[in-house]
Amino acid sequence: MSSDEEEAEEYLFKVVIIGDSAVGKSNLLSRYARNEFNLHSKATIGVEFQTQTLDIDGKEVKAQIWDTAGQERFRAVTSAYYRGAFGALVVYDVSRRSTFDSVPRWLHELDTHSDTTVARMLVGNKCDLANIREVSVEEGKSLAEAEGLFFIETSALDSTNVKRAFEIVIKEIYNNVSRKVLNSDSYKAELSLDRVSITGNGTDESKQTTTKFSCC
Repeated sequence: MSSDEEEAEEYLFKVVIIGDSAVGKSNLLSRYARNEFNLHSKATIGVEFQTQTLDIDGKEVKAQIWDTAGQERFRAVTSAYYRGAFGALVVYDVSRRSTFDSVPRWLHELDTHSDTTVARMLVGNKCDLANIREVSVEEGKSLAEAEGLFFIETSALDSTNVKRAFEIVIKEIYNNVSRKVLNSDSYKAELSLDRVSITGNGTDESKQTTTKFSCC
């Protein structure tokens, strides 16, 4: 392969955001993709996606991030969109315990419908609502450790950890999926990941562990 061909090569990852309705999935995506926040955003119907481009190790990496509807009546429809996903952010609202209790169900759905090994992150959103918090940081960490997930708390409202959450997942996928697999016609990956962990590339973000992420 010539150097010009190598330079032209790019990576494309599909990442899904899942979780109950009104946990802030759409605002997490809009904050990351466009640095926007809508306090009165309406519930997503079906699925929407944004494409973001990162430079990792001098390579152009594109992440196609899918915002899936959290309402019960749309779950059967959105299950089709898990296929081909290399990463997932499983989001709950720290001020609503019921959304945290739903996380195992979303993980089961992800495992059932995804056709690749997925880099998964548990995201406790709305950590700015400290005065009405119902789920502690420790509870989030414990669940993440039990399920083998990354863990981070975010606030789409004030941008806390939003960029970090997405980029950790994207960088982890990049680090663990070979170029041959990414360019395969089947768009499937067999990753040697028993439990997702970030291995360093020299940056602080890449060296964090699942138990060290917290808000504020």
